[in-house]
Amino acid sequence: MTVLPSRFSALRRLLLAGLVTLAAGAAQAQSAAPVRILVGFPPGGGTDAIARTLAEKLKDELGVPVVVENRAGAGGQIAAQVLKSAAPDGRTLFLSHDHSISILPQVTKNPGFDPAVDFVPVAGFATFANALALSSGTPAKSLPEYVRFVQQQQGGKDSIGIPAPASIPEFLVGMLASKYKLDLQAAPYRGSAPMMADMLGNQIKAGVASIPDFIENHKAGKLRIVAVIGAKRQAILPDVPTFKELGLAGLEELPYYGLFAPAGTPPEVLDRLNQALAKVIAMPDVREHLASMGLTVAYQPQAQFANRVKGYTETWEKIIKASGFQAK
Repeated sequence: MTVLPSRFSALRRLLLAGLVTLAAGAAQAQSAAPVRILVGFPPGGGTDAIARTLAEKLKDELGVPVVVENRAGAGGQIAAQVLKSAAPDGRTLFLSHDHSISILPQVTKNPGFDPAVDFVPVAGFATFANALALSSGTPAKSLPEYVRFVQQQQGGKDSIGIPAPASIPEFLVGMLASKYKLDLQAAPYRGSAPMMADMLGNQIKAGVASIPDFIENHKAGKLRIVAVIGAKRQAILPDVPTFKELGLAGLEELPYYGLFAPAGTPPEVLDRLNQALAKVIAMPDVREHLASMGLTVAYQPQAQFANRVKGYTETWEKIIKASGFQAK
């Protein structure tokens, strides 16, 4: 009568040991699962390059693979929707600039996400300036020369490329058209990379995008940046005037770059991500590389970055309303 219980007891201990081993293996596999950084634009653009720079360093700080996943389309809207549906476990992040977070929800009736409800800021790491650039096939070498070129040789009309519709670059094109009494039409692309291809091929004479999108080709002499937004000139382009200097005010506040996670991500997970990003941004080689791309590196922890996003969104809400733009 005592043999069976002992056998069952031994079997039970064996099963329990197996379950513990399986649980430990599952936990280890989970801890080694990769982190993916969503990018809302195609490979080859400025945002993609920034994401890959950070991913390479974050993998060492987090101790797991960090992969960049391009979900291009609709100015980052697709990537944002993917983030919304992702598990809030810190394994899916969204590297975005201001357009997807602050602008899209204001210019799209049903974007499929609400940043204030569906996302939580992890941290900010840089600001940047949008710029007007001219293709090498355009004889103009400054904004005033471009205006004269359009007036005298284009019949007062031209198309200016932009990386996404209903974006700050589109509003900037509208402001230029209004100030100089020109018929300037924004030509939207699916990201800066295809726009750049057309500019380099002289298929389009001008484009508005971020300095990181333009800087390498500007340095190579393949296009010319002729004006930048901001209250002062950019350190990487000390000879390029601001729009304000050229008489176009209202474009002084700089856009941001940051990381976002799904709402509901545990505070301890956000803290770990925040600390890892802070260490990466503090690395001299990372700062130097991002600065060479035209970014002003300025790490902002979660609470500070959240306030920055809120203030920026409110600023552009006023500008968009004043423009008379109707969400579609």
